Amino acid sequence: MKDAQRNAVAELLRVSPVADELAARFADAGHRLYLVGGSVRDALLGRLSSDLDFTTDARPEAIQRLVSGWADAVWDTGIEFGTVGAARGGVQLEITTFRADVYDRVSRNPEVSFGDTIEGDLVRRDFTANAMAIELSTKTLVDPHGGMTALASGLLDTPATPEESFADDPLRMLRAARFVAQLDFTPADRVVAAMRDMAGELERITAERVQAELSKLLLGKAPRRGLELMVETGLADVVLPEVPGMRLAMDEHHQHKDVYQHSLTVLEQAVDLETSHEPASEPDLVLRMAALLHDIGKPDTRRFESGGGVSFHHHEVVGAKMARKRLRALRYSKEIVQDVSQLVYLHLRFHGYGKGEWTDAAVRRYVNDAGHLLTRLHKLVRADCTTRNRRKAAALQRTYDDLEARIARIAEEEDLKRVRPDLDGNEIIRVLGVEPGPIVGKAWKHLKEVRLDRGPLDHDEAVAELRRWATEQGIDPAD
Repeated sequence: MKDAQRNAVAELLRVSPVADELAARFADAGHRLYLVGGSVRDALLGRLSSDLDFTTDARPEAIQRLVSGWADAVWDTGIEFGTVGAARGGVQLEITTFRADVYDRVSRNPEVSFGDTIEGDLVRRDFTANAMAIELSTKTLVDPHGGMTALASGLLDTPATPEESFADDPLRMLRAARFVAQLDFTPADRVVAAMRDMAGELERITAERVQAELSKLLLGKAPRRGLELMVETGLADVVLPEVPGMRLAMDEHHQHKDVYQHSLTVLEQAVDLETSHEPASEPDLVLRMAALLHDIGKPDTRRFESGGGVSFHHHEVVGAKMARKRLRALRYSKEIVQDVSQLVYLHLRFHGYGKGEWTDAAVRRYVNDAGHLLTRLHKLVRADCTTRNRRKAAALQRTYDDLEARIARIAEEEDLKRVRPDLDGNEIIRVLGVEPGPIVGKAWKHLKEVRLDRGPLDHDEAVAELRRWATEQGIDPAD
């Protein structure tokens, strides 16, 4: 714990010009100012960001007066909840009056009331690791609920009883799973029990707030642990029911206990491939969500074969539709919905490659259908190789290496990133002697299909092909 306190002081010194100046302004006005919550937790972990949270006994109007003229910018969008935002020297600050809210426990809306003590403010916070403060004028840690001990031991517990905490804001249950994923914490037994008993309360939280927490969980360093806690406690039945639903289906290779466990393994391997397979990336929500959901169509497509096997024909088609429906319900952006569902749809395509039997035309179509998702598709397909047979796993990876090499070769020769017909719309209009309209679009699509099948054509070949197609369509090309 001494090391953690030294970390906190070192981190505070790093941002001390801003924090110390602000503390001095509040002290001169007769107010106390504390660094609080996640900022203290992160300072103790040695990773304080430039987004800082403060709390104070000063009321919102007084906060505004104290930061006006000192801060580079001030905003009051959260002032009805006692929060004033400010920026100074590249540091973002949120300063909130001590809170002593009462929740109606029907919606999630608090009856905002301001408190007078730091202890009263801290007891209403979500977890003990977030219920610490540092009094800035003396750099003194305020820790009435054992947050330092919890942080050192990786324990996730609540300042009040978990039942009280989660009744005030049921989203805190999902936040518990998020902290397990982000910080690798272990929830206290009483926290898990309360989550299990109260999971249904999460239904009164808006989809947008649920989505934000789920995304942070998936982007954590150990998303599997957070998801397992969600499934164990029933939170996933409310948020992502398709995930626990995968426990019903044994995969076709009988390599895993169930498709649920397989999907968690694929997620873990996708996380590893973000950095181990070029091009490396930051944590990728689209890739991780696709890895988690890639097999959600299996329960609905499971068939028991006469020989004792199990099949899941077209589960990628069903899964893509299910992914699209669920992500829309969670209010994800159109781009995320489309990208994740397309990856789910495409994740099996590679298995038709065999030992390299695809023609160059099939390779072009693979690249064309993946579009901007090609790099993610590479990582998803590799992550989906979870067989325990090392020889088979190595063979699959070598085969995919071969496919990537062929894509690179064809891309170098043909500029696959910009596959388009060899004639543009204006040229099509000139050759056919038609006005702009649907015929031009149909001709363009036909020439693109030819381009995918045969590769680039020279101009005369493309014109000849267009004329041949037009004749088949009953169109008399211009002379």
